[in-house]
Amino acid sequence: MDSVLEEGQKTPVEQFKSKLFWLRWKFTTREGLLGDYDYKYLFTPTYPFKNFIDRRRGIEPVVYDQPFFGLNEEVPILLGLILGLQHALAMLAGVITPPMIIGGVANLDPVHINYLVSASLITSGILSAVQVTRFHIPKTPFYIGSGVLSIVGTSFSVIGIVNKSVPLMYKTGYCPGGANSKEPCPDGYGALLGTAACCALLEILLSFIPPDILQRVFPKQVTGPVVLTIAVPLIQTGFQDWVGGSSCVGDICPSKGAPQAAPWGSAKFIGLGFLVYVTIILCEKYGPPILKSCAVIVGLLVGCIVAAACGYFQHDMIDQSPAATFLWKHTFRLRVYGPAVLPFLVLFIVLTQETIGDITATSDVSRLEVEGKAFESRIQGAVLSDGLGGILSSLFTVTPMSTFAQNNGVVSLTKCASRQVGYWCCFYMLVMGIFAKFGAAIVQIPKPVLGGMTTFLFTTVAVAGIAIISQIPFTRRDRFILTGSLLPGFAAILVPNWFDYVFTYNGDNNALKGFFNAIILITETSFTICGITAIILNLLIPQELDEELYDDIEVQQENLSVLEGRKSPTFKPVMSSKEVEAFELTSEQRTSD
Repeated sequence: MDSVLEEGQKTPVEQFKSKLFWLRWKFTTREGLLGDYDYKYLFTPTYPFKNFIDRRRGIEPVVYDQPFFGLNEEVPILLGLILGLQHALAMLAGVITPPMIIGGVANLDPVHINYLVSASLITSGILSAVQVTRFHIPKTPFYIGSGVLSIVGTSFSVIGIVNKSVPLMYKTGYCPGGANSKEPCPDGYGALLGTAACCALLEILLSFIPPDILQRVFPKQVTGPVVLTIAVPLIQTGFQDWVGGSSCVGDICPSKGAPQAAPWGSAKFIGLGFLVYVTIILCEKYGPPILKSCAVIVGLLVGCIVAAACGYFQHDMIDQSPAATFLWKHTFRLRVYGPAVLPFLVLFIVLTQETIGDITATSDVSRLEVEGKAFESRIQGAVLSDGLGGILSSLFTVTPMSTFAQNNGVVSLTKCASRQVGYWCCFYMLVMGIFAKFGAAIVQIPKPVLGGMTTFLFTTVAVAGIAIISQIPFTRRDRFILTGSLLPGFAAILVPNWFDYVFTYNGDNNALKGFFNAIILITETSFTICGITAIILNLLIPQELDEELYDDIEVQQENLSVLEGRKSPTFKPVMSSKEVEAFELTSEQRTSD
């Protein structure tokens, strides 16, 4: 519906009347409620042998040409409800997984973990609304938010820092009970939140640097290996959950006396996770478009149904949880944990690059320009919103959040880039977070079911890292940087405690102990040592034209000269010298004839 005048040209009375007219049109007309979208397309599955049967019956394949909804176009209410739910389901698994894993590593009470899941959903809804809306900072050329359909969720990258920091906290007495303790450590979790809030200032600073400069300092040779080394340890954790649980390796899972308890690696655990895995594949192959983008959640749902029927669920915590909750129902003491500062700084550098890549992809699928001042302004607003989100999420009692790439697939599939769908998605995330029993039910999902889903998710992160690396030209310099940075990264993954025995200081100087612990944490956190090494090598190794690339350029220039008619084609000999002479003699005879 086109407005007659811009909002800034109307009087307050005219603006009020315009809003009333818009609401009446939106809720009382077929165009406002339903539109002309082909809803059948969203729910039509691809059943097995469909193409073969259609060919035998002489049925021509149907090509769906859906209308494209631009950034600020009106979307019918029903379509907004459906696509908003699709976006929410596409990112749901990524939002709920980190707080569950982090809460488990810190040995938090189930009540706290339930709260963290709900708080993550609420925070995701709030920060996503900021990212989608885009606010102008008065008297400056800067913005907060990207202004495109880009949704924010809990970052997987922080799990690696938590997995290394919390055991160090127990070992050094920061958390109670000693090195092998299972006592809850809420103060340790609060210290990580406080550290993340302080380190998020780096991303805020980076948001005011032009993207092309950031790309030169942190190119794909740096970010690709870092993303890959973030994902590999996560896959290990996910697969340990798949076969019983990461906290009960080699023992009875989930614990002795629990429903359906069995040894770690039991066939029934593996089968339950495999059911989730197969369901994801079947949804991708045969599911309708609305399910393909949220196949991970469908797999999780199928696994939960089977697990509930087989008696794996414990209903006590679900029954005891309140009906509703909100932020700050539980709070944690915020402090700065020195050894985790540098890993978090590297983390926010990685999140900056992820945000730039995600917003570029979102702009592309939204049919917006991916270069120029408007695009750079979107990048600046997105990175600034991400940095502020790192501070706000810590104040909201959850770990740092960043833009998600899953929603780009939904936009591409549905041809709907309207921000109105983003607001519907935020609405669903808020509702799911406020209803506390939803979070409690999520926490009670059996580890094999959760592991089947998280292993798939974490592997997609690894594939994203490989995709970044694949865009590198692979010159000799690039290969050297990749090798030099991946070596310590993979070493920290395969031999996780390799640096524990380097420092043997047993004195009373706590500052020196903290310094040594920081070095240990940096060297044993795979993506931190990988990222630092990659940055140093990228600045240290000089840029030079690789011989292989130079040869390729020569061939391309020669081919271009031939195509333009400036040079006759030349053929390099692939025969012996005698065969070449015979060929030339035959050619001369044919020419004379």
